[in-house]
Amino acid sequence: MAVTTVQVNNQIIKWRRDVYREWRRGNYFSPYMGEGSTKIIQVTRELRDGGDVIIVPIVGALRGPGVSTGPLTGNEEKLANYGQKIWVDWSRNAVLLTRAQMRKSAFEQLELVRPLLTEWQNCLLRDEIVLAMFALPTDNPPANLGNEAVGGQRVNGILYENATPTQLNDWQVANADRVVYGAALSNKVAGNHASSLLNVDATNDKATAATLLLAKRAARRAQPGITPFKEDEDAGREYFVAFCGQNAFRDLAADPAIYNANKDARAREGGGMDRNPIFQDGDLIYRGVIIREVPEIDDFCSLPTAGAGGTVQVAPIFLCGQNAITVAWGQMPKPTERKEDDYGMLIGRGVESVYGVAKMFVRRPMEDGYTGTPAYGFTQWGMVTLFVASVDDA
Repeated sequence: MAVTTVQVNNQIIKWRRDVYREWRRGNYFSPYMGEGSTKIIQVTRELRDGGDVIIVPIVGALRGPGVSTGPLTGNEEKLANYGQKIWVDWSRNAVLLTRAQMRKSAFEQLELVRPLLTEWQNCLLRDEIVLAMFALPTDNPPANLGNEAVGGQRVNGILYENATPTQLNDWQVANADRVVYGAALSNKVAGNHASSLLNVDATNDKATAATLLLAKRAARRAQPGITPFKEDEDAGREYFVAFCGQNAFRDLAADPAIYNANKDARAREGGGMDRNPIFQDGDLIYRGVIIREVPEIDDFCSLPTAGAGGTVQVAPIFLCGQNAITVAWGQMPKPTERKEDDYGMLIGRGVESVYGVAKMFVRRPMEDGYTGTPAYGFTQWGMVTLFVASVDDA
């Protein structure tokens, strides 16, 4: 019996017009960004009419004793102030297509380009906010500002990975009241950042409720003061937001105190289960600290061999109040097109923007011409940096 087979060139092959795109996480900082004065990540647009640098004025609180019935003349208090410079740089990307290749494609390439470029820009900004949170303050321009070989540098400050041991030690000294290592303040070795990290071990110094509250107490004691993300003065409540990576968030979610608080104290009726983080993904909240997971913190800020014995991975948690970060826009993302199109054969679509991202800081003490001792250097304004053991899943 002879059975007919279909020759390979006659076999039906079909392609879907709809494309499956690789997923990329959005900007989890977005709810805490905006132009309002109470935002953790301030957005400013003053440079949209031109200029490459903006100076943000920062004013300290009055803390002097004042006078009673004696003369006030001659006993006035200085107004502590500082101006932080933020530099902006260009961000550009594009996709080049040809009409010849587009004719061969089973899907519409051009329709995908704009959404992919928008997604790329959003993810880049998210990643650079993470890098700015971990950067060391300095009043010098970014090292790679305008450097085309590396794509420029929109993150202000000294990138942590590029900082020298001396710079890291100076940063710790200047931020002694707002840098915490693990579960005990005694883990800090005065003037030595690397030695302090070596005191962070995988048993006692994981992210826990107690460790988080230690960082919160540091934020409440810090001077200059860190403004809470929000507060209820009548109830004496102050709220901060802790941005952490996946490993730290995993450990906090499993901490008995946090787990039991959500299990026992959360509402069960009226859709309470739909909002309970035991059952749903999303933020945790414990004792006035909102805990937000940003997985990219582990990607960019993990220190694989910095902890105890040179074998424990350490990562930061950024406990933030208001005005911790500023995003200064010179030009919002703008679509672009290639003009040199070889008589219409080349089709290029791009995006460009101008911005800078900076962790806010002051030179402490905030007095012009200060020559006394100690000269503390640059102090981050709205943030406590907490280093915890960040052990990867086995």
